[in-house]
Amino acid sequence: MQASTIWWTLAGLILATELATGTIYLLMISVGMAAGAIAAHLGLDWPAQAACAAIVGMVSILLGRRIRRHRAPRLPAQASPDVNLDIGETVHVEQWGSDGTARVPYRGSQWNVALRPGSLPTSGLHRIIEIQGNRLIVDKA
Repeated sequence: MQASTIWWTLAGLILATELATGTIYLLMISVGMAAGAIAAHLGLDWPAQAACAAIVGMVSILLGRRIRRHRAPRLPAQASPDVNLDIGETVHVEQWGSDGTARVPYRGSQWNVALRPGSLPTSGLHRIIEIQGNRLIVDKA
């Protein structure tokens, strides 16, 4: 069996494992194995093939970690509009209670509403910025 076939088989097995587990690091190692296969196709000897696979695998892992680190931080689930479709919607608050909460009709039922800390309780239109349990956290729209 040729060395390139072994490298391609290893790359495929690691890629299949990555698809089953969902870890991005196995994908990067699979890229390194493909680099080893390409080195074998170029006629390089075994140590050079292994070095190519190791270098490309490690560089791709380091680049992946660097890209992940520089991405914007994810919002917690209760404040993420990707998770809660209510984030960004508006409600009309007629009157605030003495404890800084109110009850408003929203989506066919009554909801408890609280202001974002530091906001002043004024009546009118408010935007939902977070959901904590059955309480809508709002800010003046």
